[in-house]
Order: sequence, then C-alpha cells, then structure tokens
Amino acid sequence: MHTPAILIDILYLLGISVIVVSLFHKINVPTIIGFLISGIVIGPYGLTLVAANEEVEMLAEIGVILLLFVIGLEFSLKQLALIKKTVLLGGGLQVGLTILFTTGIIYILVKDWSLAVFIGFLFSLSSSAIVFKMLQDRDEMDTPHGRFSLGVLIFQDIIVVPMMLLTPILAGKSDNILGSISTLALKTVIIIIFTLFAARYLVPKLLHSVAKTRSNELFIFTTLTICLGVAVGTAEVGLSLAFGAFIAGLVISESDYSHRAVSLVLPFRELFTGFFFISIGMLLDLSFLLKNIIIIVPVLILVFVIKTTIASIAAILLKYPLRSSIIGGLSLFQVGEFSFILSQVGIDNNLLSAELNQYFLSVSIISMICTPFIMINSERISQYLVKRKKQRKNIYKETASDTLLHDHIIIIGYGLNGKNVAHASKIANVPYIIIEFNPDTVILEKEKGENIIYGDASNDFILHKAGIEKARVAIIAISDSAAIKGIISSIRSHSASIHIIVRTRFVKDIDTLLLTGADEVVPEEFETSIELFTRALHRYLIPIQRLKQLAHSFRSDNYNALTKDNTSKVIRPLNIPDINIEAITIIRESGGYINKPIKDTDIREKYKINILGINRNNIFITADPEEYLKPNDVIYVSGNSTNISHFIKDVT
Repeated sequence: MHTPAILIDILYLLGISVIVVSLFHKINVPTIIGFLISGIVIGPYGLTLVAANEEVEMLAEIGVILLLFVIGLEFSLKQLALIKKTVLLGGGLQVGLTILFTTGIIYILVKDWSLAVFIGFLFSLSSSAIVFKMLQDRDEMDTPHGRFSLGVLIFQDIIVVPMMLLTPILAGKSDNILGSISTLALKTVIIIIFTLFAARYLVPKLLHSVAKTRSNELFIFTTLTICLGVAVGTAEVGLSLAFGAFIAGLVISESDYSHRAVSLVLPFRELFTGFFFISIGMLLDLSFLLKNIIIIVPVLILVFVIKTTIASIAAILLKYPLRSSIIGGLSLFQVGEFSFILSQVGIDNNLLSAELNQYFLSVSIISMICTPFIMINSERISQYLVKRKKQRKNIYKETASDTLLHDHIIIIGYGLNGKNVAHASKIANVPYIIIEFNPDTVILEKEKGENIIYGDASNDFILHKAGIEKARVAIIAISDSAAIKGIISSIRSHSASIHIIVRTRFVKDIDTLLLTGADEVVPEEFETSIELFTRALHRYLIPIQRLKQLAHSFRSDNYNALTKDNTSKVIRPLNIPDINIEAITIIRESGGYINKPIKDTDIREKYKINILGINRNNIFITADPEEYLKPNDVIYVSGNSTNISHFIKDVT
C-alpha cells in the first residue's frame, strides 16, 4: 500500500524536531531556534528529507493563524482600545521611518527608487509569530514593551496589504491602484463594525448555547469554525489570514468562554506554530549564505541598528520609559514572515531578482534565529545603555526632591495592587506617593487628587522626585519582571535602609529578586495557594490560630516548604467519630419546645445534642440560651447520628 508523501514529510518534521528541540532544551536554547534549525536540516538546502514543501507551508500557515487567534483570545477589545495610540502612531512611525531610512541607503547603492522603496517595505516588517511567542513564553505580553511590540505588530499586519497593492505601481504595472486602496479601506471599516457587533451580540450568545450542551467536541468545532471563518473572510476582502484570526480571537475574548477556548486550541497551536518555524528554516540556502557571508553579516548588523533605533525612538515619542523603549526596539529588529509573502509579490512583478531574494532570505532568517537570544538579553542591553546615558548626563545629583513627604511609602505601579495599597494607606493615614509610567493614568488620577507622578521608577531623577532618600517603604507592584530588577537596583543605589516589597507572579523569581536587593517578595502563585488551603482546612475544624502559624511559617521560609515534600509540619484535621451536623425544621409543637427559650428545653439532656444556631426567615441567629424557638425555625444541631434521628422524629 502506498504511503502518502505528506505523512512521510510530517514524520520527518516531527522526528527531527523532537531530537533537535530536546537537545536545545538541555542546553537551555529557546525551542524556536530548535525548530528553525530542524527546518534547515531537513529542507531542500540540507538533507532534502522533505519533498512536499507546499504542504508544509500550508501547515505553517495554520500555525500562524492559531498563534494569532490565541493572542486575540488572551487579549480583548478593551485592551486593544488602550493601545490604539501605539497601533496608529507607534506602528506608523516605526514602519514609515524604517522605509524612509532603508530607501535612502539602498538608493545610494543601486540608484533605483522603485527597488529601494520595495526593499524598505520588506525590512520595515517584523515577525509577529516569533515576537508574540517569545512574549508569551516569558509572560511579558502585559509589560510596557510587550504592549508597544503588540501595537506595532498589529499595525504591520494591516499595512502589509497596502504594500502588496503598491508593489505593482513600483514595478510600473499600476492598474487603478487608488481605487483598490479605497475599496480596501471601506472593507476594513466594515470588518471593524462587524467585530464590535459580533463581540457584543452574536458570539457570546452562540457560545453560551453551545456550552449548555456540555459537549467538548461541539465547543471545539464551533471555536475553530469562528476562527477559520473570520480568518478566511478577512482574507477574501484583501487582508491577511493571520490578521483575521487575531480579529476572531478578539471577538471570542469578549465572551465568558475565552479561557475555555484557549485551553482547547493551545495544543493545536503549539504543533502548527512549530511547523511554521520549521518551514522558515527550510528556506535558508546554507551554501549561498557561506559564499556571501561578507555581505550578509554587515547588512544584518545594519538592519539591526536601523530597526532597533527607529522602534526605540517611536516608543520614546509615545512616552514609554527609556528602558522599555529599548527593549521594545530590540524585540522588533528582525524581518517578519509577511515580508516573505511580500517578496514573492515583488518577484512576480519583476521587481526583485532571484539573487537579491536570496540575500534578503539569508538576512531575514538569520535575524529570526538571533531574535530569541536578543530578546532574552534585552534587559541587560537596555540597562547598560540606560546607565551609559546617566553617566553622560549626570544631572541628578544636584536635583532636590520635589516631595515634602517624610517616612512615606513609594508605590510603583498603579494597577489593581497599587490602588489597593494606596487605599489602605489612606485608611491608615500613612503618607504615600505613586510612580506610574502611563501618562493617561497619571493625568486621570491627578484630577482625582492622587499624589502621583509620571515616570520610570528605575530613573534616578524620578526617584528623587518621589523622595527616595526620606521614604521608609517602597512597594513595587508592576508586572514587568525585567523592569523590577532594574528598579530594585536603582532604589538600593539611593537607600540601603528602605524596605523594598515586591510583587511577582512566579515563585521562581523570589531568590533572584532577594539577591537583587528586595526585602520581601510576594508571589501571586503561592499567596493564592495559601489563601485556598487555609480556607479549605478551616472547613476541617483546624484552629484558625494553627492555620495562621502554618501560613506564617511558609512565608518566613520564602515559600520553600510549598515546593518540597515536607511532612514535618503535618497537622491533623479534627476527626470526631460519629458526630454530624444537621439542619432541622421545627414544624409542630411536639416536645413542647415552641415559644420556649433554649435554656428551658431538655434537648441537650434528653437527646445529647447541641443547638449551634437558628435560621429564621433566612436570617442566621446565634444559639443564645435566652433565644426563643419559633414555629418553622430551622435549627442546626450537632451530635450522634442516632440521637439526632430520635430528635427529628419528635419535632417534625
């Protein structure tokens, strides 16, 4: 029996990937690199193990669709509205300035405006798949640089379509291009209106009716139908499949079932996203790369410098903190997957030669391979550059603090945790000042009378303004794990005595943050666990004092006890044999208990049971000896099950 070629290709894809990714995982290299290397090994320029390249590209396309779909699911229309300025201005600045600078440099070399502008198009785009994957893996999607990168990449995914429409004009083959762009703009407006309508009215009702069936299969099929349906719909009107998938994710994110959709789609996304990175690796011609390494490396360095600098400047102009702006710029330096699609359009229009395309592919794929390493080290690079800037502009030593506060709390970050700390400080009449990097939040809260200043808390000048030398406590309540360490170091450089309390999401960060200089680290993971188990164990009648002691011992040991198989502190639940608690409604006067105070009844002596409380008209009443029993009272009694049964027979 003949085995389909696609199955053999998938077997090679999976088998080689398992070996390479496992090896890379052991040496702590990102899995994305493993997939790219796997593609190089099995591709047409490597061992030539995979023949059906078109089928692999199809699987890769599904991977990008599912990746962008999950990003949309984990995001929301409200969050997107918050970064609309970043999408429009940040994305516009990054793409526009990159095209401008690249065009100028290329024109000097080739004296061809059309080719220069087209190459500017190619290098202005970054990789949504790689950057989103890295941000998700590092839990940085909700950080300042994560939001900036997301906004810019959304703009790029939209602008790639007009670039495709403009390519024939650059090649001298224009055909009513203005009409095409106008039509595309109209279709985009229609898509936005549809998205808002579907997110609010259609999808929540549809998913609710599907969820009521309790069928996992139906829910999976419905979710994937929405994903692929919206993706194909946007592709039909001229936008990309990936952008359509992102829109589909946004639509579902507004419903109550987005988390369930994420959990169902996630395994498929990981598989097909792996295929995408493998397919990218298959494009790299190693022999061409080695022959032309002298040209390719300088071009790669030039692309890195131009794109990082321009993206960082765009973030700074949008008032992002300097450190976050640099990290955002470093995240966007690579060339993106949509550039490969655009390059094919250029080849079809005789704008890009096969040789130039190989140079482009080599630079692009190497930039993708370098991206995980750059993003992992972006924090160190940004801290180094920020320190150099401070050394050159040593203006802070002579700047007096702007605050008159003394012995106060500095709250860094004004999200939910920051607001709660500020509220508690007000109640306790403890002075405080807030440092927040979001200018809109600062303006809004200043109007409400909050003592809040705008700025990056790792900046010496901002810390001076907050009165760092006179503060007693600094509370760092932000989600950017990379920024937290820089802030701790900056605070410690000004004050050795200030007590630094840090909130972090994960317990794995505790030791690092303590070594950096924090006095206390509060991980959300284990604080939630402690709250859950104390409430659960309290139901087993374990004394609340003992539970508090146990929770305190976990915290004082930096939560290490929760990560070890440690039974030295075992506590036993109260296990009283044959003791039950029952709720009993008194519906007649048998026994003579109605309209009598509890102390005058013989319930305890006769039945050997205790009244714990009374429910009267849905109001709970403590079992006070002076309390009278009334008809239809629900009384809660504890005692031996046999004795309770005898009592029930007599009073009901």
